[in-house]
This record gives sequence, structure tokens and C-alpha cells, in this order.
Amino acid sequence: MRPTGKILIGVLLGCFAVAAASPSLFAAQSHTRVKLATLAPKGSSFHQILQAMGEKWKQAPDGGVALTIFTDGSMGGEADMVRKMRVGQINAAMLTASGLAEIEPSVTALQLMPLAFRNWEEVDFVREKLRPKLEHTLLEKGFVVLSWGDGGWVRFFSKKPVQFPEDLKKMKVFTTVGDPESVNIMQGMGFNPVALETTDILPGLQTGLINAVSIPPIFANATQLFNQAPHMLEMNWVPLVGGVVITTNLWNKLSPQTREALLKAAAEAGEKMRTRSRKENDEAVEAMKKRGLTVHPLTPESEAAWRKVCEAVYPQIRGKLVPADMFDEVQRLLREFRASTAPSK
Repeated sequence: MRPTGKILIGVLLGCFAVAAASPSLFAAQSHTRVKLATLAPKGSSFHQILQAMGEKWKQAPDGGVALTIFTDGSMGGEADMVRKMRVGQINAAMLTASGLAEIEPSVTALQLMPLAFRNWEEVDFVREKLRPKLEHTLLEKGFVVLSWGDGGWVRFFSKKPVQFPEDLKKMKVFTTVGDPESVNIMQGMGFNPVALETTDILPGLQTGLINAVSIPPIFANATQLFNQAPHMLEMNWVPLVGGVVITTNLWNKLSPQTREALLKAAAEAGEKMRTRSRKENDEAVEAMKKRGLTVHPLTPESEAAWRKVCEAVYPQIRGKLVPADMFDEVQRLLREFRASTAPSK
């Protein structure tokens, strides 16, 4: 759901990148210059993959594309990035589903449905099925999707152990300022959301203003947040999904040959991000366990309790956080996938 998507954003977490170009009257004769901003930290695997993509962009036909990367959210949050793209200050961004939803709400179907997806195979299947429609609607809004990626499963980190929903209901859970729908849905689950700026997550944990937050392990490890919230529930709450988009204003100025080269390099980058982030999230859990993190496994009894809580608010999510038609389509596709992969009797 939206709090989880934005939380990740705030923790730096943003695992996706931005590109913006300064228009040039001589684009056909020289490099097209592209500024790329990302919430990912400098030196992270996401940054490194984007740098490698930029090297390939240099070799594109018709002079190539010169890419400059701005890391660590120096261009602002995801809503800022979308706003800057719309006014031409930058022209591309790598956004989570919450950021992409600032452009086209349908993208929320990939991320803002807690416990809808059980594994990465389901995430991949649904994303590929929805891609044509999502990319078409984003194109209609003035954005071309260069690649899709993800940044790991969102999990709950807390000061005290959380096994069942009742445990979390006793805590103060971070949510993002300015997101009343998500606050209402969290309250509908019986939780106690505390709206803060994402930069206040760590101070909030330190002071007791909040005592639980949902975030991917890779980011909890990178920010050392687990020192303040040393308990993790091993439950795949939602996947952190996103993609790299570029404005049609810039895209339409490029030759077909250049576009083809950029798409190919970006698709390869997206695949590397998915593969590496999933591996790094598993490694992050092991690394944190060695430094004091306690992992609480999800039992059949606790999973049933969590699913009951989530399914109770699905009617609220459907049509509010996630457009009703896309909510229904995800559920249909999940049933289709599970039926096709169920063992034969």
C-alpha cells in the first residue's frame, strides 16, 4: 500500500533513476545531454548499474547520449521529480510505483496491495501481463517507459517483536505526511499511523515518536535503521516496484536508431537491478542478523491472521489506492497463475 511505497522512498530507498536533458538546438549534430537523478545513494549497486547504462548510451547512434547522474535524492523526492519533468526542468526519472502513480494511478496495482503477491514469480507474471496497458497509459500522459525494476520485499522492522497483527496494533507505525488515504486504510487495519517526513524516520525511532516502519531489508541495512528497530517480521508485505521513464518531449527528438539503443541498454539495466536487488535483500538480512537483528518467521497461524486483516481492507484499497479495474485484473491474473502452477493431482 502507499505508505510502504513512500517509506522506502524516504529511506533512500528509492531504488530507481532519473534522467533529464537540456534541450539543444544542435541535438542532431552533437550529444543529447541527459541529467539523471535518483534517490539511490552514490556508490550503491543501483547507481553502478545506471553508470554502466550511461556508458552504453554514449555509444548510441547519431552522437549518442551524454548521461549525468545525480544521486541521493539531490533532485528532490519522487513527487518533485514528476513535477520537474512536467515543467521541463528534468525529463526522466526512475520511480517506485508510488512515484509513477503521480503520473498514472494504475501503476499502484503492482505495489499497493498488501499480501497480494506471494513470491517473485507472481510479481513478474503480473507485471509482464500488465506492461502493455501500463506503458500505453503512461505514454498517453507524456512518458515513455524505458525499463521496469524492483527493490525487494517490504517488511516490518520494529523496536519490539511483531508476529501477529495485534502486536503491530500496539505500536506507532510510520506513514508519510500528506497521504490521508493511506492513513485511513492503516487505521482501518487497526494500526496507529504517525505521519512524518521520510527524513524523520530514524529520529522518530530514536525518540520513540514511532516504533515500527515498513521497508526493504537492503535499505534497513544501508541506513543502519535496524539498530533502532532490531526486530523484523519475515513477511513479504508488498514488493517495491518501479521503473525508468522519460518524457516524450525529449524522446521524440531522438532518432529511431538512438531510441532503440537506449531502450536496449535500459532494459538490460532493469533486469540487472531486479536480479541484484533480490539477491542483495537476502544478503542484507543475513548481514543484519550477524549484527543483532532478530528475524521472526511467519507461521501458518500468523499468516492467516495477517491475510484476514488485509482482506478486510481490500474493499477500501480497491477504487481508492488502486483503480478498481486494475485491482480486479491483478486478482484475476494471480488466480490464473496459481492455477497454471498448481501441482497436478
